[in-house]
Amino acid sequence: MSTAKELPKTYEPKETEERLYRFWEKGGFFHAEIDKSKTPYTIVLPPPNVTGQLHMGHAFDHTLQDVLIRTKRMQGYSTLWLPGTDHAGIATQIKVEEVLRGEGLSRYDLGREKFLERVWEWKNKYGGRIIEQLKRMGASCDWDRLRFTMDEGCSHAVKEVFVNLYNKGLIYKGSRIINWCPKCTTALSDAEVEYSEKPGHLWHVRYPIEDSDEYIVIATTRPETMLGDSGIAVHPEDERYSHLVGKHAVLPLVGRRIPIFADEYVEREFGTGCVKVTPCHDPNDFEMGQRHGLEFILVMDGEARINENGGKYQGLERDEARRAILADLAAEGYLVREEEHVHNVGAGYRCGTTVEPMTSAQWFVKMKPLAEEALRVVNDGEIRFVPDRFSKIYTNWMENVRDWCISRQLWWGHLIPAWYCDDCGHMTVSKDEVCKCEKCGSANIRQDEDVLDTWFSSALWPFSTLGWPEKTPELEYFYPTNVLVTAYDIIFFWVARMVFSGMEHMKERPFRDVFIHGIVRDAQGRKMSKSLGNGIDPLDVVDKYGADALRFALVTGNGPGNDIRFSYERVENSRNFCNKIWNASRFVMMNLTVSDFTLPEQLDLEDRWILSRLNTVTREVTENIEKYELGIAAEKLNSFIWDNYCDWYIELCKTRLTDREDTAASERAQRVLGYVLDKFLRLLHPFMPFVTESIWQALPHEGESIMVAEWPKYDERLAFPREEADMERIMQAIRAVRTRRSEMNVPPSKRAALLIVSDMPELFRDNAAFFKRLAWADDVSVSAQAPADAGKMISCVTEAAKIYMPLSDLVDTEKELQRLNKERDNALRQIQSISGKLANESFVAKAPEAVVNAEREKLAKFEELLRKLDESIAALA
Repeated sequence: MSTAKELPKTYEPKETEERLYRFWEKGGFFHAEIDKSKTPYTIVLPPPNVTGQLHMGHAFDHTLQDVLIRTKRMQGYSTLWLPGTDHAGIATQIKVEEVLRGEGLSRYDLGREKFLERVWEWKNKYGGRIIEQLKRMGASCDWDRLRFTMDEGCSHAVKEVFVNLYNKGLIYKGSRIINWCPKCTTALSDAEVEYSEKPGHLWHVRYPIEDSDEYIVIATTRPETMLGDSGIAVHPEDERYSHLVGKHAVLPLVGRRIPIFADEYVEREFGTGCVKVTPCHDPNDFEMGQRHGLEFILVMDGEARINENGGKYQGLERDEARRAILADLAAEGYLVREEEHVHNVGAGYRCGTTVEPMTSAQWFVKMKPLAEEALRVVNDGEIRFVPDRFSKIYTNWMENVRDWCISRQLWWGHLIPAWYCDDCGHMTVSKDEVCKCEKCGSANIRQDEDVLDTWFSSALWPFSTLGWPEKTPELEYFYPTNVLVTAYDIIFFWVARMVFSGMEHMKERPFRDVFIHGIVRDAQGRKMSKSLGNGIDPLDVVDKYGADALRFALVTGNGPGNDIRFSYERVENSRNFCNKIWNASRFVMMNLTVSDFTLPEQLDLEDRWILSRLNTVTREVTENIEKYELGIAAEKLNSFIWDNYCDWYIELCKTRLTDREDTAASERAQRVLGYVLDKFLRLLHPFMPFVTESIWQALPHEGESIMVAEWPKYDERLAFPREEADMERIMQAIRAVRTRRSEMNVPPSKRAALLIVSDMPELFRDNAAFFKRLAWADDVSVSAQAPADAGKMISCVTEAAKIYMPLSDLVDTEKELQRLNKERDNALRQIQSISGKLANESFVAKAPEAVVNAEREKLAKFEELLRKLDESIAALA
């Protein structure tokens, strides 16, 4: 066992954190081993984008994971926290294209091969930046197992999954309505589109009925798409239009003949009750178009400009086309009226550009068959959401899921493993490179140029990173993982897809629990964003306050599923907590003459109290962590360490520590002080790893690091409920005396006699020394009856005692009356002044409401002060 070392006077995070992290890495404490004698505990890190900079959301998410993994490591599990990064198709390609634009180039100038070389160069240069930033936060990942979604193993898994699903008929290529981003020029899945209410207009347009003077009025929010209209739908029970069903209308500006038909999709109450049907530019119109055999006319290109099917409007951007079409409709008498209308508009979640629904030949995953098992495991409780309310969001999405568009018109990503023969047109899907057509034998073949959605590879993360499709020892031992920790905003993107992927390919759930947390907002409750300019770099906070202070501030007070508000005040409080622990530990070590923290057989009352409190906190904190109530666990540790240990137990022990005559009592105090310090450092370590390791290394200890020290356990032998209650009674009495003295502005230097009246005289008599030290008493007597001159004494009452103090011991009555009367006169002057101001009708009428209210609050405060001063004067008189 090592001996105690003296701690430096102050804790310096900057000097400590980098040194300790190197020590942990060099010692291999993060590395997970397959150990059949231990139970595995696995978390996969949600892979941050290689384009990413550490933001406060990362810091929060990864701190929660680190708390769990460090706890389980200390509890003796074989813990694997598997890290990695995501290739982030769209985001990374955009980043590199921005670099090229600065050089006056585009990706087309380079060509695909050279462009991808530049992306890999960029990834190798900047892709590891966020990993180094995570290390600054203290993340104890197994960096030896660092993965990348486009590394050889993950790429092999992606091809395996694609081909397997294709062979089962669960992946297909077809022309369907997809979400198209004109800025990124690629398809997006439904989950990648964010909808928000936007103010717009509803235009009412007159469509003439063929060979008739009649017309039908259509209400539309998107007149530019009318160029692709191929029908008009009405409700089958709408009597207003029943006579028109089966007839044709003439499309304004275009002159195309389009059928009028009945379909139950139409809402009779919305607009005019007639719907123009544009099968290539609306998902519902697409379905109606298929049901009624309508013509499919695509009128926009990949940049949302009108194409060759748009006649004279060809080449116009969609907003320009809208203005031109509306002008022409008005000029030719087709525009009936325009009204304001609020509607849902979809935008790409990365770039914020309004998406364009359009038909396109894309690759899709057939979701209904895959969703069945993904729903069952959640409904049956095999996978548990914490908190449970998020399971309803998950199941609702899964029950209504549409086929997943997985192809992207990008260059960076996993190429779709499909090849086309230019001679016979046959398509070959294969895990291996295809050199000739499997049907005709021609070598004139080419691979599909599209890449897969980034989330396709991310969905395989829990098992692809462990070696699947190979049956590796790691996959057998560490899968399924124990918990997925993630924010609620990617339940659809990632959580749902990992579940159905795990069930389909592993035939087993990917994780037991899904621990959902909220997002980090600013002090005003706003989401942090570049546009608001309210983002805070976590590393700036770490540089100023230390990683432990930031980690503890993010965890404290937070419950599963809830957003948190970041404030520097919370970080400063956490930094102060760090310093409090450091100073308390330094005091203990300066007073240590023992190196053995085995508990003594003889324990004093205060020893039993602190040990019983530690025992309770150990049980509760362990239970809280098991239930993912990390914020509650952190608050309990803060309260125990700051209040029970630092403010009370150390103070209660000081008399024994300095007792040179009774060395046995001093040694007992030292051993309990050291025992409790060691145990609470272990409990706190997952939350504040750096300061706890730094102190623990200075304490007498066995083992290399607190990281692998044994987690404290509840011990029934250290439960002392009676002694705990007795000590609380004494502390209540001391607090009451101190509060009363504070109210009377009596300094600690002025000591007073105490008479304690209680039906537990022995308890207070045996512990009178605590009142002399902590309640500034020069003499303590205990009685069962109140004193005869109680009327001349100051008193305070607790549950177990009434404490009396002679007034003359506390204050010079004459001087105190003078001081109180002086304060009373000042309070009266303030009341008169403010009352006069508020009685002035001109002031109340002209001054801002906030100013008037502030004056009223000031008046109320001074009136309350006057009342208290009058009470104090009456008591002294």
